[in-house]
Amino acid sequence: MVNKSEQIIETFDEEGNKVSFELLDIVSVDEIEYALLLPQGQEEAEEGEILVMRLKKDGDEFSFEAIDDDEEFNKIAEYIEEIEDEAE
Repeated sequence: MVNKSEQIIETFDEEGNKVSFELLDIVSVDEIEYALLLPQGQEEAEEGEILVMRLKKDGDEFSFEAIDDDEEFNKIAEYIEEIEDEAE
């Protein structure tokens, strides 16, 4: 895991609203990188809610993609849980 301390990412949602996330970490599963993001300043965000999104690189640009596949998401969730268990 790569720790990105206090790095804030700003992007736009589907409705064109500016949203901010704290980049908590980047993990690699099956050679694909995923960003662990904590929503910032969003009323609808539940306390402790962490988003996991696929990280895409295009040259020097980075973008995030939603994970629509349940199997892919479950694989990442299991990996994160294993890492947390090892850290304890």
